[in-house]
Amino acid sequence: MTTPASTKVHYHKQSRELALAFSDGQSFRLSAEYLRVHSPSAEVRGHGMQMPILQYGKKDVAINNIEGAGNYALKITFDDGHDSGLFSWDYLYNIGKNQAELWQMYLDRLEKEGRTRETATIQIHQL
Repeated sequence: MTTPASTKVHYHKQSRELALAFSDGQSFRLSAEYLRVHSPSAEVRGHGMQMPILQYGKKDVAINNIEGAGNYALKITFDDGHDSGLFSWDYLYNIGKNQAELWQMYLDRLEKEGRTRETATIQIHQL
């Protein structure tokens, strides 16, 4: 089955959500955090058959830049410096359609591994 063509891409800076629409009428709003933790990059997906590397502390991540990569993908640069994943239209459509399930699996894994979505903060005490 061929993925429907994308018809709209718009990043909402205030809500930090990427709005996508496709020619079959499907539309998705994907948060920057969701896209970051599901990046198709080797840094996140791992190499070969290993389990994806858990991304945590990304609740407040935002998107700095989005550019087309040919007619097949988007290159997304996040404000935490991550920019190595190419999000193909097939991949974006798939994670959009399966967003609820994938998000719950992510939250379950965070809990299981004792991690959080919150950005780590360092407290500095003056002596």
